[in-house]
Amino acid sequence: MTRATWQPRPDDAETLRRFFGKDGRLLTIPSKHVKKLVVLNQLAQSFEPGKVYPEREVNEILRRFHEDVAALRRYLYEEGFMMREGGYYWRDGGSVDV
Repeated sequence: MTRATWQPRPDDAETLRRFFGKDGRLLTIPSKHVKKLVVLNQLAQSFEPGKVYPEREVNEILRRFHEDVAALRRYLYEEGFMMREGGYYWRDGGSVDV
């Protein structure tokens, strides 16, 4: 698996407005791959780089955004935003504020 390198695009803000409600919850998981990557990058911001999270904690964080935490966790892993081993996860991609 390769790390997800993310280059923000000008229309990312519009994608985020369309898929996240005013309460910050994800309205729906995008089916279009490019839009899904924008959403996953946003979700990855909830995880501190360098910190290791047990699956239970990953689920708690993701549940703040959407009830289907298993799908979100799987997408974050499959797209390289997070890595996992032995029930533990860590952020391994996405944009980083500097």
